[in-house]
Amino acid sequence: MCGIAGVINLRDGLPPPTVEQLEAMAGALDHRGPDERGVYRDAWAGLAHTRLSIIDLSRGQQPLSNEDGSLWVVFNGEIFNYLELREELQATGHRFGTASDTEVVVHAFEEWGTQAFERFDGQFALALWDARERRAIFARDPFGIHPLHFAEQAGRLYFASEVKALFAGAPELPRELDPRGLIETFTFWSIVPPQSVFRGVHELRPGTVRIVEASGTRDAWHFAARYPRGEEGRFRGSFDDAVAATREALEQATRLRALRADVPVASYLSGGLDSSLVAALGQRARGGKLTTFSMRFGDAEYDETDFQRLMVRRLESDHHEVVIARRDIAEVFPDVIRHTERPVLRTAPAPLFLLSRLVRESGIKVVLTGEGADEMFAGYDLFAEGKVRRFWGRQPTSTWRPRLLQRLYPYLARSPVAQRAMAEKFFGRDLARYREPGFAHGPRWHSTASVRRLLTPELRALDRRLDVVGALLADLPAPFASWTPLAQDQYLEIRTLLGGYLLSSQGDRMLMAHSVEGRFPFLDPAVARLADSLPDAYKLHVLDEKHVLKRLAGDLLPEAVAQRHKQPYRAPDALAFVAPEDGRVPAWLDGVLSETALREAGVFEPQAAQALWQKCRRRRDAAFSNADNMALTALLSTQLLHAELLRRPPAIAPRPLQTLVDRVLPP
Repeated sequence: MCGIAGVINLRDGLPPPTVEQLEAMAGALDHRGPDERGVYRDAWAGLAHTRLSIIDLSRGQQPLSNEDGSLWVVFNGEIFNYLELREELQATGHRFGTASDTEVVVHAFEEWGTQAFERFDGQFALALWDARERRAIFARDPFGIHPLHFAEQAGRLYFASEVKALFAGAPELPRELDPRGLIETFTFWSIVPPQSVFRGVHELRPGTVRIVEASGTRDAWHFAARYPRGEEGRFRGSFDDAVAATREALEQATRLRALRADVPVASYLSGGLDSSLVAALGQRARGGKLTTFSMRFGDAEYDETDFQRLMVRRLESDHHEVVIARRDIAEVFPDVIRHTERPVLRTAPAPLFLLSRLVRESGIKVVLTGEGADEMFAGYDLFAEGKVRRFWGRQPTSTWRPRLLQRLYPYLARSPVAQRAMAEKFFGRDLARYREPGFAHGPRWHSTASVRRLLTPELRALDRRLDVVGALLADLPAPFASWTPLAQDQYLEIRTLLGGYLLSSQGDRMLMAHSVEGRFPFLDPAVARLADSLPDAYKLHVLDEKHVLKRLAGDLLPEAVAQRHKQPYRAPDALAFVAPEDGRVPAWLDGVLSETALREAGVFEPQAAQALWQKCRRRRDAAFSNADNMALTALLSTQLLHAELLRRPPAIAPRPLQTLVDRVLPP
């Protein structure tokens, strides 16, 4: 992974980007690439790059060009099939000066144009500058593993991996929160690209390519979701065939990600099925002793230590762990939000920030992780809940209704009151709409009402007018209506939460905060295509989630790990701020919750925000409701976002340039 940034002049008569401007943008991304830094500029464009060197450590510096210097690239990510593509390109006459995957990007675009991105097995955000044609080409990987942001100002297009680099390169950009982006976040738990939470800033949608030239700007898909039902591409084998095919695809994906690096590759180990599978396959691919990393919690409610240690014994890995206390979460939360660059409704990114710090302190740059398995193979409770609720909608008088609820949540059988509340408030919501898109997600999107009630009157009125849910459902792909309900739910989960939150706030941003690259075998395009083609019952068998993965894990994992019911990753939320172990509330809290700070940010009504804070302080030793947990975390993270990114200039780390290509002629 690396950091990329740049400036493109969109009209004649503008001066070229300055080296100092590009250096400032790179300096704001120093955490993404502390190893090397490079800049290219000509009369029309400037590119900046900060490098985390993983492949071809001695060469591969960026910006990097083709043989005649007419096509330049800055690249963030990895192309795991670069050796195969390089061989194919060499056979057609392309000459290479490095052994890096980045150079493959340049020659692949020369050979195949934008169709090159369809051939990449990788995770990437990139910018190509065609100096001869004066056009820029941007692309992002299918699931949004790596970020790419844009802003236009005074005839120039600015782009960067992170928004703080946009602010560093263009101080005149508006430093304001975007109301629509906030409302999306407080509805879907994340923005939905191309939206951002900053006025005038937007993201490139995952799986798309953008071309910017004199005639205008156009976007196109290079990867789009497909869930075939009877047409060509549907998996037609038996369940055993599916187990074998999935194992083969996952082994290949993990092998590429474990071996294609010139530095050691370690693995995260949560104790769940997904990371355990990846660690086991990663160890087989690399051979020898694997290094693994886990986080433990002081609060037993969130801890998975027993399962982690089962896997450590099975793997005999060189294991490292960090114990997370509430106090730790509260202390690092300002740093966490500085890196997420968006509000969050959970504190879950904070422990991952601390885990990646441990990884870097241990001398590791690359880790394998299990993200994407739940989205690809139907692992979340939401998918099973959607299936049960649709049955309830179709069969309103069925005697199976309470039994299905108890099967999904066995603990409800012990509490008729809890069962009745769940049936009325959650499972009973909008049952008449069970055929409509978004039905399974409706309860989650309604769960954020406690956050939106804190908004200023102006934002509450805007929330009612915008109808972000309606806008999302009006922008579904044409084949959506032909997909099964489970496929529809999977698509919406990927569209709303995977890229915008899980791969960003919990993934890329927490890893790169400490210059660590994450690799995601479950998001390999071949694995994803196979998963999309499987019959629903191979993924969600009655109510058994990730059914095919559990079967293929049989000889790889301890049975207790392979067959355990998914435990969603969670961390202490409100308790981290109001009841840290030492009893001391973090010093930064008073500043962000003052009436002055609340009015400056202009997002929350000060009286309502302070009333929530006092309510949580009074209940410091009690169990918090889901609503209060989300509301307080959203309040604090939004206020920190305003304080850390909008009220202060971006921090710019000084570092010499290793590469400077300056093609601007003197006057």
